[in-house]
Amino acid sequence: MTLPLLAYRLLTRMLEPLAPRLLDARVKQGKEDAVRVDERLGVAGVARPDGDLVWLHGVSVGETLSLLPVVERIVKARPDLTVLVTSGTVTSAELLARRLPPGVIHQFAPVDVPGGVAAFLDHWRPSVGVFVESELWPNLILAARDRKISLALVSARITEKTAAGWARFPKSAHELLSAFSLVMPQDDVSAARLHSLGARVDGQVNLKLSGAALPHDASAFTALSAAIGDRPVVVAASTHEGEEIAIVRALDHLAERLCLILVPRHPERGPEIATTLTRDGYRFALRSRGAQPNAETDIYVADTLGELGLFLRLADVVVMGGSFGSFLGREPWGGHNPLEPARLARPAVAGPDASNWQAVTADLVAAGGLELVATPGDLPGVVTPLLNDSAAARAMGERARRAAADVGAGLDRLWDALQPLLPPSSRPRR
Repeated sequence: MTLPLLAYRLLTRMLEPLAPRLLDARVKQGKEDAVRVDERLGVAGVARPDGDLVWLHGVSVGETLSLLPVVERIVKARPDLTVLVTSGTVTSAELLARRLPPGVIHQFAPVDVPGGVAAFLDHWRPSVGVFVESELWPNLILAARDRKISLALVSARITEKTAAGWARFPKSAHELLSAFSLVMPQDDVSAARLHSLGARVDGQVNLKLSGAALPHDASAFTALSAAIGDRPVVVAASTHEGEEIAIVRALDHLAERLCLILVPRHPERGPEIATTLTRDGYRFALRSRGAQPNAETDIYVADTLGELGLFLRLADVVVMGGSFGSFLGREPWGGHNPLEPARLARPAVAGPDASNWQAVTADLVAAGGLELVATPGDLPGVVTPLLNDSAAARAMGERARRAAADVGAGLDRLWDALQPLLPPSSRPRR
């Protein structure tokens, strides 16, 4: 083990007694689950089933949701395997509780201290560990390597800042990355950065491009559709602070009967959005309070978790949030996944910030399934023609759907690459 990694291990061992206190503080801040916080110390919440176990790990919401197609493929193709999914945030755990197939286990990932990592790995004894877009946690990775667990780093994304940090310790970076039997970055830039740090790159895959259409509750769709009636619907999806009111003001003078649905990226911001809308005199309803839109509702604030698929299905046009940060004088958020409306054949409009989705944004724009605008004030020039011409809107949505299907074929490549790492099937031959 290199000297920097040894120093890291010794330091985290010394600080480990403080971990429970730090986690308790995070519980008070709402950043940890009070009931399950011990899982962060490696204390398992459930028993381990017998047989081989495959472990998949993503840090937060986007990473863990991108793993769902992989989870579903394993469950379908290898029912003899137990699947464990770990994540690090309360929100991701809440979403996975709704979305994971029956029988798949979720646990919170242990914090990267030697004792907690050892307790986690000793209990679960995975045969394979698949990390998606993951930070490189030294104790977790090296302890898994020492237990002969086959590791894969897939859909890997490494920023310039992170790569520069690891470049200061090239031997340590090489030791960590060499613990992975399979490394599949999500793009050329990350591939080059990982290669420069000593990783052996085995092709590319971006799991966020490989998902299925977002799910929805059919009964909730029926109720909302009836409440909205024949009013045209614009959905502003995954919005951030400042974007909501900018979009509201931009679309304010469109059809009086327009129903604008705001779906904030962070649902807990619902009361904050309500305060802003009240100040500016808008009539609105908050979904978190059980309200439904009616004829008097200008704006419906959909401040609930995991229902974006429902609202996208109601949309005639979608405005992608997270894409107007530079206009608002903020650090760009980099945009959000434009494939989510595209998979549902919904025409979409986005702002200029798409740094996290450059390639797929370019593909959708080239296909005619997505339009870009410079500012929220430019939205009416795109949205109005689509609301006035339903045939043109449907055609644009269909172009988006076809383009999304074209870019989403990476799951098969990943599945093929994982085969040598998976334990032999225990199913009896017929």
